[in-house]
Formats: sequence, structure tokens, C-alpha cells
Amino acid sequence: MKELHLVIVSPERMVFDGKVDEVTLPGELGQFQILVNHAPIISSLVAGTVRYKTGKEETTLEIQGGFAEVNNNQISVCAEL
Repeated sequence: MKELHLVIVSPERMVFDGKVDEVTLPGELGQFQILVNHAPIISSLVAGTVRYKTGKEETTLEIQGGFAEVNNNQISVCAEL
């Protein structure tokens, strides 16, 4: 089974780099969820909450905005915290 790999960076530091089961992001048209084999997209992000699950653990991160790219089960998020 394929896995999702998430990288979250801010201008100040690397926030997270690892495998996840799912990611929820605050897009301009509302929240959207990324699962394995999601179609490639690039999206701007608005102020809100990024949620990602690793196993049974869910982590949340408040952001002020940014961008996300999804391609081939790789999720790259550049966000201002």
C-alpha cells in the first residue's frame, strides 16, 4: 500500500517531515482532505487549522496562510505560523 509523505515548513523552521495517513488543510473555498492517491493539486491556504493523522494520533497546527502542493503521494506545505 502506498503511503502519504507530508512536509510542513515555515519561514523560520521545518515543522514536520514524515509519513501520515491523512491531512486536512484550510483552503480558500473551505477545508479539504488529502488521502492516499489524491489527484495532483496546488492550492493557496488561508488562516486556519492543519490536521494530520499518524496512526491513532492526530496533530493540529494553526497557520496564518500559505500554499500546498500534492503530487504522487507527497504533500508539501509552506505556511506562515
